[in-house]
Amino acid sequence: MAPQGKKIPPKEIKRVLDRLYVKYNRKDNIAPDPLGFVYKYSSKADREIAGLLSAVLAYGRVAQISNSLEKLMSTIGPRPAQFVKQFDKSKQTRLKGFKHRFNTGRDIADLLELLKWVLEKHGSIERFFIKGLNKDDTNIVGALSVFCRTLLQKHAAGNNGIVRQSFKYLLSDPANKSACKRLNLYLRWMVRDDDVDAGTWKRVDKSKLIVPMDVHMSRVTRIMGFHDVRNITLKTAVEVTARFAEIEPADPVKYDFVLCRMSMIGEGDGWEKIKRYSGEK
Repeated sequence: MAPQGKKIPPKEIKRVLDRLYVKYNRKDNIAPDPLGFVYKYSSKADREIAGLLSAVLAYGRVAQISNSLEKLMSTIGPRPAQFVKQFDKSKQTRLKGFKHRFNTGRDIADLLELLKWVLEKHGSIERFFIKGLNKDDTNIVGALSVFCRTLLQKHAAGNNGIVRQSFKYLLSDPANKSACKRLNLYLRWMVRDDDVDAGTWKRVDKSKLIVPMDVHMSRVTRIMGFHDVRNITLKTAVEVTARFAEIEPADPVKYDFVLCRMSMIGEGDGWEKIKRYSGEK
């Protein structure tokens, strides 16, 4: 955290964050972030499918995530959207041996079945998502909850009302107070458009995004004095986003990528380390 008794002025925070953004928010810094799998494809349809799969499996060790995604995307092939649209029992069989920690090929197959329904009914994941977004919403929490709840209900309806915990983990509903780090990460990739984020979606306002909060982002934002809790919930993520919005109202998630690159930041004199990492003397 900041040195005891010292409050970091917002102007200083913005100055340092802007230096970090200019210095590190570049496409050649993406690897080994799972976002890199989005850029393996050029079409919007393929990118939003690849992005969702990459985001929901973005938990665990970085090397493990990359290995699992390499295997999965190799199985799916060069046209993910087409694979989903034509998904059937033969394609489901190809996923039988897949496993990423506690998610299995069955979980992925069930998700692809839902995405097939989404594409058939709505044409794209973006169009499906914005069905739950109201113009007066202050953020995307409500729309994300509708997104998850609709998919989980559709899945339950086709499985005698049963939803496995491992499958539910792929679609964490913010209504359950989860910070929803992985789905907020997906939305950042799809909505924001700069040298890092793909900007595949055009109908969601980036000012309504929520910061994807994980253990690392929790530590860095605690250092900046944005919160003082250890157990990260949706409430914390919303509060942290509000603090970033004071600095960058139109784009509160702007600094997420560069801050997540700072895994060497520790406690104690953390703010001084952040400043040095930005190049500020």
